[in-house]
Amino acid sequence: MTVRTCAAAAVLLASAGCGASPPPAAKPLPPVNVKGASMKQGFTTLDRLVESAKGEGALTVIALPRDWVNYGEIIDTFTDKYDIKVNELEPGASSRREIDSAAQLKPDVFDLTLDVAVAQAGKFAPYKVQGWQDLPDHIKDPTGAWYGVYGGYMSIGYDPRKVPAPTSFADLAAKPGYLVALDGDPLHSAAAFGGVMAASLVSGAPQPQRGVELFAKLKQTGRLTDPAKANAIVDWDHLNAARSAHDPEAWKVTIPRDAPLGDYHVQAISKDAPHPAAARLWEEFLLSDEGQNLLQKGWARPAREEAMLMRGTLDKEQAAKLPVAPGPPVLLTIPQTDAAKSYLKKRWTQSMR
Repeated sequence: MTVRTCAAAAVLLASAGCGASPPPAAKPLPPVNVKGASMKQGFTTLDRLVESAKGEGALTVIALPRDWVNYGEIIDTFTDKYDIKVNELEPGASSRREIDSAAQLKPDVFDLTLDVAVAQAGKFAPYKVQGWQDLPDHIKDPTGAWYGVYGGYMSIGYDPRKVPAPTSFADLAAKPGYLVALDGDPLHSAAAFGGVMAASLVSGAPQPQRGVELFAKLKQTGRLTDPAKANAIVDWDHLNAARSAHDPEAWKVTIPRDAPLGDYHVQAISKDAPHPAAARLWEEFLLSDEGQNLLQKGWARPAREEAMLMRGTLDKEQAAKLPVAPGPPVLLTIPQTDAAKSYLKKRWTQSMR
């Protein structure tokens, strides 16, 4: 191309540029709604949610022991990541206590057993996290009022130096040598109630009388004791796995094949949350890949486990360390749970005399 041709081309390009229309202006984002029922309805983007939560500056949680499913590290990571102070109230509170104290303590979020969450759904603010579609339908409320975040199986932890590995809950009473403990009183402790119900299963169906009779037999023979004296503890597998992690030679964990009782802990946002944006950011964090892997690090089973495994985002090394599950969990229905609690209320104390 000649110099004259180049000059002409430059003039033409310059003329075209002068006459070109300016690029269209970016469409303005809708105003933030800190009580929105989803990211799209409330904040549009995660950055805007983070900005709103940081503006609130704090999050109040309740009933989250720092040594339970790695909540200590989870809370610290959330604080460091978003520069939001987490106020930790009553770490040892039961699900019932969480609800009863809400008006006074004003927590932003709850960590609850499924039956309590279902019964109290009207007190929660619906919010569907970004990973909503990854959660199985049977562990989430259709409106987003509550949703499972992590789960586990009822298990038997035992000292292999003193007793053989039990193959069933019946072994605990039928075979000699076992000194057995529940994690509390089944009339007040969800873990102890789960232990009795796991022992009650017959072909996947609960028979509360069967579970009560097994522990009554242990009591009558002097083999039902407290955890400090036990060589076998009936408890959630994440708690028994944590014990085993401290001393693998002194503690093993098994989930009996004939009693794969499972349960989920669910999260919910208080309808009266003082920090509504921070509450929604907390749920997004817990159900993110990072949050779910941190829960798994605490020996819990992530609610989004299947989807994360398919996408390659699950910590497979830690997953391989979890107690071996014999199959899909048996999850009690609300009517089954209510009937069992009614039966234990009538019979447990009497059977322990």
